[in-house]
Amino acid sequence: MTATTLTPPVTASGRVPPLAGMRQTFTMAWRSLVAVKHNPLELVDYSITPIMFVFLFTYVLGGQMAGSPEAYLKYALPGIIVQNTLFMTMYTAMALNTDLTKGVFDRLRSLPIARSAPLIGRITADLAKHLWALVLMIGLGLALGFRITGGFGGFLLGALLVTVFAAAVSWSAVLIGMLAGDAEKVQAFAFTLIFPITFTSSAFVVVDTMPGWLQAWSDVNPVTHLSDAFRGLLLGGAVAEPVMWSLVWAAGIAVVFYPLAMRAYRAKV
Repeated sequence: MTATTLTPPVTASGRVPPLAGMRQTFTMAWRSLVAVKHNPLELVDYSITPIMFVFLFTYVLGGQMAGSPEAYLKYALPGIIVQNTLFMTMYTAMALNTDLTKGVFDRLRSLPIARSAPLIGRITADLAKHLWALVLMIGLGLALGFRITGGFGGFLLGALLVTVFAAAVSWSAVLIGMLAGDAEKVQAFAFTLIFPITFTSSAFVVVDTMPGWLQAWSDVNPVTHLSDAFRGLLLGGAVAEPVMWSLVWAAGIAVVFYPLAMRAYRAKV
């Protein structure tokens, strides 16, 4: 008689060791970044739109808002970068929604990888694209006359702060991507949400010029805190309070939307 030993099957997307899960996450992030080579138009979205924002705000609104494009650029560039970063988090929502509707996650689910690896990998890759757009806009701003008087350290801390905030907001984007019926609905919801939040902040105008009731909202608006913090780090000045509130908002957004996004993700996948 011969005994046959059966090897238990590997459960796809089951529990995996933490280090293996991290490797799988970075593999999925690299997969998303390499895909840009086969779809260059994706990188165009992360390049042309930021350039367009800088030119339009500087040369269309600059003379009216601050007397000259150069003077307005010094105030508005940090806010333009913050707004662009928030808009780009919605690309994460649209990409995840497209992957869901096309069955990409169904194929990934059959692989012996951590279930969260494709999701966190996508967010990680998109954060790298956020940094690309941020550096591109700073470079364009420098070419147009903007100067980082807060030093290179201020720039690095500002870029890190914006990236951390973007990572937190990405979880709200994940939730939107999971719940929306298609990519068009994701885009419509994102514009409806982000436009009022950014334009009622200190990103583009001094809050003191707003009506009193709008100032009250702007003073607690997370985009105001992030814009003031980033502006202060780039130009030098008091930044302790806006940086603190930016981190508090980032933590609060992550605490609220991370479990909701993961629950919706597990329900879909």
